[in-house]
Amino acid sequence: MAQWQELLRLNLLQGHLSHLYETKFPRHIRHTLCFYIESQDWDLAAVDPKKAAACFHEILVYLEEQWNRSIQEGKILEAPDFLGIKEYLVNNFQNEPKNLAIILSECLLEEKKTLASNQACGRPAVDEKSQLLHSSISELKRQTMDVKKEMKSLEVLYENLDYIQKTFQSKVQQYAGWAESSAVNEECLKQCSFIMQTKQLVLRQIGKILKTAEQIVAILTDVELPDWKLRQQMACIGCPLATSLDHLQEWFTTMAQVLLQVRQQLQKLQDQNKKYGSTDGSTLPVETDMFAESLLKKLLANALVVEKQPVMSSLSQRPLILKTGVRFTATVRFLANVPEFKDLLKVKPAFDKDVEEASQVNGFRRFDFIRDESKVLDVDTPSGGLVAEFAHMSIKETKAKNKSSNENCVGVTEELHIIKFVMGFQYTELKFNIEVSSLPVVVISSTNQVSSAWAAIMWSNMLSTSEPKNLLLFANPPPSTWQQLSQVLSWQFLSVGQRGLDENQLSMLRAKIVDDPNGFIHWSTFFKSESAWMWIDGILDLIKKHLVDLWRDGHIMGFVDRKRTKILLQEKQTGTFLLRFSESSKDGAITFSWVEHCNGETHVHAVEPYTKKELLVMPLPDILYLYSLRAHRSMSTNPLLYLYPDIPKDQAFGRYYTNSAEVPIPQKDVSGYINKKLVPFSMYPTPPNSPSIESNMEPDSDIKMKDDSELIEELLSDIHSLPGSSGFWSNWEEEIQSLAVWCDASNS
Repeated sequence: MAQWQELLRLNLLQGHLSHLYETKFPRHIRHTLCFYIESQDWDLAAVDPKKAAACFHEILVYLEEQWNRSIQEGKILEAPDFLGIKEYLVNNFQNEPKNLAIILSECLLEEKKTLASNQACGRPAVDEKSQLLHSSISELKRQTMDVKKEMKSLEVLYENLDYIQKTFQSKVQQYAGWAESSAVNEECLKQCSFIMQTKQLVLRQIGKILKTAEQIVAILTDVELPDWKLRQQMACIGCPLATSLDHLQEWFTTMAQVLLQVRQQLQKLQDQNKKYGSTDGSTLPVETDMFAESLLKKLLANALVVEKQPVMSSLSQRPLILKTGVRFTATVRFLANVPEFKDLLKVKPAFDKDVEEASQVNGFRRFDFIRDESKVLDVDTPSGGLVAEFAHMSIKETKAKNKSSNENCVGVTEELHIIKFVMGFQYTELKFNIEVSSLPVVVISSTNQVSSAWAAIMWSNMLSTSEPKNLLLFANPPPSTWQQLSQVLSWQFLSVGQRGLDENQLSMLRAKIVDDPNGFIHWSTFFKSESAWMWIDGILDLIKKHLVDLWRDGHIMGFVDRKRTKILLQEKQTGTFLLRFSESSKDGAITFSWVEHCNGETHVHAVEPYTKKELLVMPLPDILYLYSLRAHRSMSTNPLLYLYPDIPKDQAFGRYYTNSAEVPIPQKDVSGYINKKLVPFSMYPTPPNSPSIESNMEPDSDIKMKDDSELIEELLSDIHSLPGSSGFWSNWEEEIQSLAVWCDASNS
C-alpha cells in the first residue's frame, strides 16, 4: 500500500495516471484494494495463466472476507462496496483473469515511473506557499477548538453563579444570617466579574480568529481557486498540470467548519445572555456574527466548482466539444465537504443562462437539454467529497430568437457557449443561490467539424484566461505569439503520444506556420482550410491510431523537411534512415528516408508515404522489417539498416515486430491453398537516379511501385530462391507465368 499512499500524498494521481485509471481500471477499486494489489506479483501473473487464475481467485476470496467482516462489525453502510467490486471483476475478468493481471501490471509500472520521475525532478508535493497556508488553517482550527473549550468553561461558570444566586444564597439567609449572606453576595460579584472577563477573552479570541479567517478566505477564493481553475483550463488543452482538488477541498472544508463553529459559539453567547439576564457586551456578538456570516457566504459562494469539464466519451482527450444529440458528461464538486450538507444541496445545469452574447451575434444558435438533469450532491468514494456527476447529458438545438442587427457573425465552430450549474443553498438561516460556469464549449452537428472545433477550443483557452470568459472571442480574434502556440501544440503530442515536441521539431513548424514579420500567428491563418493545423491534426490522429509506441520512445523524428533530411543523412553510413511525417499529405502520413553511398556519390532516397489505410493493414515496424528494394530479376535487399543516428534497426524496432514480420517458408495447406504474405517493396533505380545531396528532393515519391507484370516476375524470382522450393513450386510455375502474360495483356 506504500506506493498508492505515496501517490496520494504527493498529489500525483493526475495527468497520465488519471487517464490510465479512467480508461483501463476503476480508480476506486485500486484505492479500496491497494494493500492486496501491491502484495501480489502481477508481472508474473501477466505471463503465467495459472498464476493469473490463482491471483484472481484469491482476490475474490479476499473481497468475500471483507464483506463478511463489515457485516459482523455492523459497518455495511460505511464500508466500501465489496460486493460491487466483486461483481465488476467477475463480469469483466472471470473468463480471462490474465487480462486483469496485464492491466494491473501496467498500472503498477506506470505508478512506479511517475514516482521515479517526480523524485528525479525534485518536485515537492506542496510548495512552500501552500505549506504555510495549510499551517495557518490548521492553527485556526486549533484556536477554534480552544474557544469551544472556553465556552464550556463559561457555561459552567454561569451555572455555578445561577446556583449560588437562586439556591445557595436563600439557604444562607435562612439558616446563617445576613452577614454570611453579604459574603455570598461579594462572592457572586467576583464570579460575575470573572465571567465578564472570560466572555471578553472569548470575544477577543473569536475576533482574532475572524480576522485571520478573512485573510485565508481571500487567499482561497481570490488566489488558490483561480489558480486551480487556470491549471484545469490548461489541462483541458493538454498541459500536464496537477488538477487534483484534494488540498482545496481540505482547506475549504476546514474553513467552513471553523466559521460554522464560530457562529455556533456566538449564538451560545447570545443564548447565555438571555438565559442569565446578562447585558454586558450583548450587542458585540451580533456584529461579530454578521461578519462571520459574510465570510461564510463568500467561502460557500465560491465552493462550487466544475471538477470535470463537459466531455464526450468518444473524444475523451478533447473536452469541451459537444455534438447535438450525443451523450456527454460533467462533474461538479462542492468543496465545503461538511457532513451537515450531505443530501441537502441540489444542482441544476442551464445552457447559456444569462448569456448576453447570445443576443449580440446574428444567428447565434440556441440549445437546451433534452431532459431534466438536476442532481443532489452526494458523497462519492474514495475521496468522500460532495459530488454530482452528470453522466447522461445531451442537448438539442432550439428555435433561434429574433436575429440581431449585428452583422459581426462567427462560424459554427467559432461559436462559444457555456453551461452554468446552479445550486440553491439553504442551511439554518442561510439561503442564497450559488452558480459556477463551465469553460466555453463548442457545439458541432457533424464529426467532420471536430478538428475545427478543437482549434477553436485551443485558441480560446490559450488566449482567454480571465473571468468571465469572452464568448465573442472569435468575432475579433486576437493573434497568438509563437511562444504561446508552440507550447499548446507540444501539449497535443504529449497528450496523444506521451512525448512533446523538441526545439528542432518546433523550428520546422514555426517556419511552416509563422508568416507575420512580427512573429504573430493570426486565427484566420491558423484556422483556414488546408491550413497547417489541419495537417498537424492529421498527424496527431496518425500517431494516436498507429504510432503511439514509436513516437513515445523517440524513434520518429517526425517534423523534419527534405532539405534538413539530406543534411542529417549525408554524413551517415549507408543504410541509415529516419522517419518523418509527409508534408504533402493533409490526412497524416509517414515516410522514411535513407542514405546510400555509391561510386563516390551520396544519394538520399525517400519512399512514398504510408497512410492510415496502409498502416491499418501492416504496422510500421513490420514494414521497416520487411521492406525491400528489388532490382530487375535479382535478389531483393532491405536498405534500412540503422535508425538515425546509428541505432541498429532491430535493436530499435525489434520489440514492436509482430507475427506478420516473420516470413515463413511456404507450406501446402490441407485445403490445397498456399500461404501468401504481403511484403512491402519498391523498385530499385538502376543506375540510382534519386536526387543527390545538392539537388532538391521531389515530393515524397522518389521510389514508386512496379506494374503488375514486373511484380509477377519478381515474385517468381523470389519463389525460386526460397530454400527447398524447387520441387514444391515446379507444378505452379506454369500457372504463374500464364498469370504474368495475362497481366501484360491487361495493361496493354
